[in-house]
Amino acid sequence: MGSFSVWHWLIVLLIVLLVFGTKKLRNLGSDIGGAVKGFKDGMKEGGTSAEAAASQTAQTTQKTEAPTIDVQVKDKTPS
Repeated sequence: MGSFSVWHWLIVLLIVLLVFGTKKLRNLGSDIGGAVKGFKDGMKEGGTSAEAAASQTAQTTQKTEAPTIDVQVKDKTPS
């Protein structure tokens, strides 16, 4: 029960290529690469953009909330 040999991995790769095809795998690779690049760019910008996004989200939620109506409840006493 050791690790897989090179032949095992080649057989797995062949099966994956037969099931998904090379075009889908190529698109998947470029999508993952774009996601990693976007993540790295986001990390480079630091906390300033995160703080700006949080304040913008807070402003948006304040604008979309319904206005609150204050009312005073009066008790009716039986006569």
